[in-house]
Amino acid sequence: MSDALNKTEYNLRSDACANPDSGLNSDACANPDSGLKSDACANTDSDLKSDACANLDSGLKLDLDTKTKSDLKSEPIIKRALLSVTNKSGIVNFAKALHEQFAVELVSTGGTAKVLIDAGLPVKTIDELTGFPEMMDGRVKTLHPRVHGGLLARRDLQEHMQQASEHGIGMIDMVVVNLYAFEATIARADVTYELAIENIDIGGPSMLRSAAKNHASVAVVTAPESYASIIAEMHELGGCLSYATRQSLALEVFKLTSAYDNAIYSWLATQGSDSQNGGYVQKGDDAQKGDDSQRDSFANSFANSFTNSFANDKRLFLRKSANLRYGENPHQQAAFYVGSSTDCGKQNSEYLLANAKQLQGKELSYNNYLDLDAAWAAVREFCSANDKPAAVIVKHLTPCGIALDSSITAAYQKAHDCDPVSAFGGVMAFNRTVTTELVQAIFNNGQFIEAMVAPEYEDGALELLKQKPSARILVTGGINPAGASLEYRSIEGGILAMTADSVNENPAEFSFPTDVKPTPEQFDELLFAWRACKSVKSNAILIAKDYASIGIGAGQPNRVNSAELAIKQAGDLAQGAVAASDAFMPFADSLKVLTDGGVVAVIQPGGSVRDEEVIAAANEAGIALVFTGHRHFRH
Repeated sequence: MSDALNKTEYNLRSDACANPDSGLNSDACANPDSGLKSDACANTDSDLKSDACANLDSGLKLDLDTKTKSDLKSEPIIKRALLSVTNKSGIVNFAKALHEQFAVELVSTGGTAKVLIDAGLPVKTIDELTGFPEMMDGRVKTLHPRVHGGLLARRDLQEHMQQASEHGIGMIDMVVVNLYAFEATIARADVTYELAIENIDIGGPSMLRSAAKNHASVAVVTAPESYASIIAEMHELGGCLSYATRQSLALEVFKLTSAYDNAIYSWLATQGSDSQNGGYVQKGDDAQKGDDSQRDSFANSFANSFTNSFANDKRLFLRKSANLRYGENPHQQAAFYVGSSTDCGKQNSEYLLANAKQLQGKELSYNNYLDLDAAWAAVREFCSANDKPAAVIVKHLTPCGIALDSSITAAYQKAHDCDPVSAFGGVMAFNRTVTTELVQAIFNNGQFIEAMVAPEYEDGALELLKQKPSARILVTGGINPAGASLEYRSIEGGILAMTADSVNENPAEFSFPTDVKPTPEQFDELLFAWRACKSVKSNAILIAKDYASIGIGAGQPNRVNSAELAIKQAGDLAQGAVAASDAFMPFADSLKVLTDGGVVAVIQPGGSVRDEEVIAAANEAGIALVFTGHRHFRH
């Protein structure tokens, strides 16, 4: 083995001896210029555990004839670990494995140290390491040379190691850190500006970046999911982690910290000028905390307004969730990315479609995602406490059935009956728990289930759905109301951003310009048609009866064609029905198509220069016309 060492001309002083706290007392280390000759390796009981001549009982097998000097230097033994985690899942077992299986010294902070000490593990607290107590409500604890010097010192530079020794700085070989849950904090309904600021982690990202920068010598761990694989590799490599692993872990750090900083920036960019001075109000010579009413205003400015959402510098953090088989067509490549929770506005991020759990079925395709989003957006218009059970069926981004009823099964049946041909192979969304009865109704209709999304499912419903193993079944756990977020669409070389549309106008502000006014029953039906029409591609005409869409004209370049399609689909059911138009009727021609087909009331935005012409046509036909003053284009 000594010949192999001589071939590589390897000097182990940088890895095995440089750490002043290593306790390494071999003669080879005592002489910094010894170059570690064969005597150190000849003793198989040596405490020296470098990868080059590690204790031969470790089971580590190295081909030193082929291993290069740089390879050997890249695999230092882990002797000391600093642990400071917000997510304490698995931390006790991980720390126990480090200490008991590899004799790693444990250094820890605050709550993490308490958890480890309570578990009976020997821990050096951070104030024992630095000689300074944690202070300022924990704001200052790890920002110290004995922490960052131990992380940043280059083990291969004698000058660095000498300076560390002179100042009593011991090396830290592993950092285990995850960050304050900033995104979870700002998602809370009761979040205040002050609370959000206090949950900006400073020490954690600093340690992570220091360790990641020096990944040539330091391992940095951020995810509890990686604990087991790290311990396994340390067993395989005699207490080390390979350079490839350390480099990969470092990459994860910079991905994490960049996303973390982006979340902070994105949230702060939504805050108004009232949130200056870090949530503090200057009173006289003293800086005192703002009162509750002011701090509440910070939360309200975020929760109730998007005034500052369109910052000059908009940053989006997207994490790839899946590679898709192909895009809209088989010759196109595609992937699915999930956005940051800071971009979901007032919405509960847990209920987002992007975070839905797939319970069964084939993998989702690009087109599945689009259709699911269209169906889910449509059903989210009906999720207030006063709304009845709602069912939506979508085909090629266009609703082919939208219905309300007293039960979710009845709502589905009505949505299916709107257009049974298009419903076959459609994507379905529901605003209530999917029941066993509902699934049986779907089966009774012989409907092919492409995909389905709902807040919850009965156990019996899931058992039945197993009979259709290819059906893609998604559960969200809840439902967010429409709107209250930003939407993005790409154009060549750029992205458009806008606040998501929702039907939230006040019916009390609608106008009734015709001689005939809608009855209360007709008006309620018109409100349903108006909310449903919002989800139809423009130019959109939707005819409704008994709280179900019975005719839909979508995506036509002129409104007359859309009206004709809707009447044709509704057929005889159009007699006595109501209709909605997503934008104003520029001429009376589309209204005439509807009235000739039997429609008795129409709701539309109004605002055309020819409104009087349209009103006159409605009066001549003896129907009711309602102007909302709002448009709901969908391109």
